[in-house]
Amino acid sequence: MAPVKIAVMGAGLIGKRHAAHVRAQEGALLSAIIDPAPAGKAFAAEMGVTWYPAFDAVPASARPDGVIVATPNQLHVANGLELAAAGIPMLVEKPIADSVDGARKLVQAAEAAGVPLLVGHHRRHNPMIRKARETIDAGRLGRVLTLTGQFWLVKPDAYFDVDWRRQEGAGPILINLIHDIDLFRYLCGEIVGVQAQSSNAVRGNLAEETAVAILRFANGALGTVSASDTVVSPWSWELTTGENPAYPQQDQSCYQIGGTHGSLTIPALELWGHTDKRGWWEPLKRERIPFVPEDPLQAQIRHFCAVIRGEEEPLVSGREGLATLAVIEAVKQAARSGGPVEVATEPASARASA
Repeated sequence: MAPVKIAVMGAGLIGKRHAAHVRAQEGALLSAIIDPAPAGKAFAAEMGVTWYPAFDAVPASARPDGVIVATPNQLHVANGLELAAAGIPMLVEKPIADSVDGARKLVQAAEAAGVPLLVGHHRRHNPMIRKARETIDAGRLGRVLTLTGQFWLVKPDAYFDVDWRRQEGAGPILINLIHDIDLFRYLCGEIVGVQAQSSNAVRGNLAEETAVAILRFANGALGTVSASDTVVSPWSWELTTGENPAYPQQDQSCYQIGGTHGSLTIPALELWGHTDKRGWWEPLKRERIPFVPEDPLQAQIRHFCAVIRGEEEPLVSGREGLATLAVIEAVKQAARSGGPVEVATEPASARASA
């Protein structure tokens, strides 16, 4: 079988990681780097592949089978519309767009063209998350009633030397919390209403640095999630999962999910429940749910190749990315208004079979 030719559009930090994973994937071929910057051209030379300043510079003879869009958020829609018009399957980094309206436009264009559109919420590809979903779907927690999550860590001062990271929209709500919201949807269903508050009390930038949200799910469950990029703590996905070796892993949890018959911690996958009848005086037992770790970015590339070959349907479709972005926009709106906000979108169900 001929290898799947994949081009990476955008040679920033995440684009470079995608390129490395494409190169490492059996049955895939890194065919090009598409980036107008001199650094993009230099990276293409480093990787030993062809460089193009833009997609319209790629000749028909060098057309890739798929493209990973890892450009700045505000370019995702324009880049994606170009690929949809060309009939090329795409994996668009999260967030799918910088607005719900833009995301909707891209999703509709890809659907009309019959072009597969995947969104890079790569944490859904983590075997630990897949096992958590199986545990919940098997009813081992009973009816899920509540969940909580934290993203607490400190971004170093040098991180904010780049101007856009100090501006509106560059805070942890859109950059970081979107990952947690997407996993909450995947694990527990659609979020239909939010309340939120945010603060920039320490740095004073236009971008928020701390945010707290209350989430209301369609199935009646309630959740809380908080994010801060100026808190010293071990409680975040980055510091607890070991997914990215750049972060020192801590033996702590970042999510807890509670139901009528048990509770589950993530990432440890510790399932707490009673041995017999339920009650606050009854002893609790702890069970560790086993799973085989795998780099979710690598698993995502393998899945993208399978989608391109027509062997699988997207795990995180464009409509899934749209639904998650709609919740994030609702959180931002609620933080501005101080009041409850209903989530308005046309989401596909995140509880469909994965």
